[in-house]
Amino acid sequence: MSELVIVKDEGAIRVIRMNRPDKKNALSAVMYDAMAEAVETAAGASPVRCILIAGVPGAFSAGNDLGDFMRAATGGEGLGHAVIRFLHALARCERPLVAAVQGVAVGIGTTMMLHCDYAVAASDARFSTPFVALGLVPEAASSLIAPRLMGRRRAFELLVMGRPFSGEDAKAAGLVNQVVAAAEVEAEAMKAAQQIAALPPEAVAISRRLMKGAPDEIIKRIDDEAVQFKARLASPEARRALEAFFERKK
Repeated sequence: MSELVIVKDEGAIRVIRMNRPDKKNALSAVMYDAMAEAVETAAGASPVRCILIAGVPGAFSAGNDLGDFMRAATGGEGLGHAVIRFLHALARCERPLVAAVQGVAVGIGTTMMLHCDYAVAASDARFSTPFVALGLVPEAASSLIAPRLMGRRRAFELLVMGRPFSGEDAKAAGLVNQVVAAAEVEAEAMKAAQQIAALPPEAVAISRRLMKGAPDEIIKRIDDEAVQFKARLASPEARRALEAFFERKK
């Protein structure tokens, strides 16, 4: 595993920690692959009963590394294999997913919540999806799941208008379950993970499958979005938006 992603099994709970604090956990291809592997291997006869995804103080994830976006835009790669692998892993995950969110949760940092079964956000958490502002489209099947979860208008506000959600906004929209002080986020998320892990595992798995349904529809939407995302990356509109973004960052 990459040191940028720390994976540790604490009893029946697998903790996946994004660990790139200098970049606010902007996700690179190496990080996506490491996280995908950690999710994929918590299946079948694995003793893991619950997966907890966390970041670092002040940053859950700043989203996809925009340097990768620019390389994809000029190289015609689209989202890239590692990203798609991770999104498919989330959709097919056999174990309950818990998230512990502090600080920024941008792009995939927000859409990841749609695949989690339980999420705890800090009072300083800030969820945002600036896809359209960058000339792109939503990913992670968020265009399918978010309207179902929070209604089309609220989903439009988040995914298209790009308005940021506070922790309380996210809770009201059904994106997270709890909002607590930043210092309490990981303890509360671990408490939830332990409660889940202590339940009869077969009953949990069957109940979860009944609630979520087969992953086929989610996988198809992930792939459909990826096709549109690739096309948008190659568009003059997206290139102008990305170039303007990097100019502002200088």
